[in-house]
Amino acid sequence: MKKGLFLLFVITGFLTACRDKNVDPATDLETSNWIVGQMKTWYYWNDKLPANPDLTLKPEALFNSLLYKYDATARPDGDRFSWIESDAEALKAELSGVSKTTGMEFRLFYYPTGGTNIVGLVTYTLPGSPAEKAGFKRGDIITRIDDKQLTASNYSDLVYSNNAKKFTLGALNDKDSIVETTTKRDVTPIEFQEDPVFYDTTFQYGSNTIGYVVYHQFIPSKNNSDAKEYDQKLDKVFASFKAKNVNSLVLDLRYNPGGYVSSATNLASLIGKGITTNDIFYSKEYNKTVTPVLEKQYGKDYFYEKFTSKSQSIGANLNNLVILTSSRTASASELLVNGLKPFMKVTLIGDKTVGKNVGSITLSDKSGKVKWGLQPIVTRSFNSLKQSEYYKGFTPDKEVREGLRLYPYGNTKDPLLASALETITGTPHVRQKADQLRTAGFVEDLTSTIERKAGGSNMFFDK
Repeated sequence: MKKGLFLLFVITGFLTACRDKNVDPATDLETSNWIVGQMKTWYYWNDKLPANPDLTLKPEALFNSLLYKYDATARPDGDRFSWIESDAEALKAELSGVSKTTGMEFRLFYYPTGGTNIVGLVTYTLPGSPAEKAGFKRGDIITRIDDKQLTASNYSDLVYSNNAKKFTLGALNDKDSIVETTTKRDVTPIEFQEDPVFYDTTFQYGSNTIGYVVYHQFIPSKNNSDAKEYDQKLDKVFASFKAKNVNSLVLDLRYNPGGYVSSATNLASLIGKGITTNDIFYSKEYNKTVTPVLEKQYGKDYFYEKFTSKSQSIGANLNNLVILTSSRTASASELLVNGLKPFMKVTLIGDKTVGKNVGSITLSDKSGKVKWGLQPIVTRSFNSLKQSEYYKGFTPDKEVREGLRLYPYGNTKDPLLASALETITGTPHVRQKADQLRTAGFVEDLTSTIERKAGGSNMFFDK
């Protein structure tokens, strides 16, 4: 029985027994009863659940009342990442890269700093999406939606609605100040499948053959597919790198909020230096309720994920591995960093990562009676050295941030990429003009649409 199928066994058998037998499942409490039963069984902190949950609460309120919530002082090990959605099937689709979207992601921040107005900065657009077809590109600035200035009170409704939108664009002047223009673009969100393997290229600097790949999400396959199309596409990128004798790698995960650990294992196996199929990439710790059940069903090896043999691997030839990060880099991205550290030097350039050393799975009612879907934290992850203390995030070796002026992927004017290339070559010959590398005009983000991307940094699950 495959690991990814264990959920079916537990839900149809073991979990059913955990329902509150004092509640008639035919009543309106069916959903509440099911939620509590799942959490009693699966939740990583199930020993800290309230003794008498209020089953009369609405599903989302009930779920939130069960959480062992994070508190910097009282519960620094607490839960920041579990979530619930009203449509389990929609949740599963989102986790496979399908959502209703305009096809662009952007950062949101107060501008000018200290004011109340909010501005959006497009980080990337998806090929073939409505946003790309409308002319949006990385670096575009959004000042209004539907002719309304974005503010703290209205930005959420304007940005995240599924209605057709009219965007007003801004521009940067020579002083890196934003000025509003008269340019407007209409975009209507659609159901869209995202391809996470976004961009790749190589650079040659003397003896340094440097591969560069932008990876936006750990997704193995298209929604409702088991063909692993995206894992295979990444394999082809690395096969090309291997054919070109790439000996240094820049992996751009600055906008990668996480995803499936199977894809993280696949990528780690393409990169790891001196690894074998006997080496552990990561291990996972469950609560005391499900651990004996899973161990009996699958054996102790179930809790360990080992590297796989990949003919496309460039690990043996790698002299440098640089990973680009930001405050949006999370979950499976951090799992990759933690899992590779025991085997090779991993240099991080960018911003401090989110700090998600725990994992979740998707829980849905196979009978179809309950429509809600849960994505609770169920595991904590460790590398082969039993290290897991990155809940505060990984601090970069070189702190570099994007400014307001963004450049296309692969353009060496990009501050993060330029810093990576100079780190690898060891010389300043990847020289840029001062204004190309500056991060003047940098503003602290209020939020990012990536945070709504199938849970954003919540993502980290088995498939």
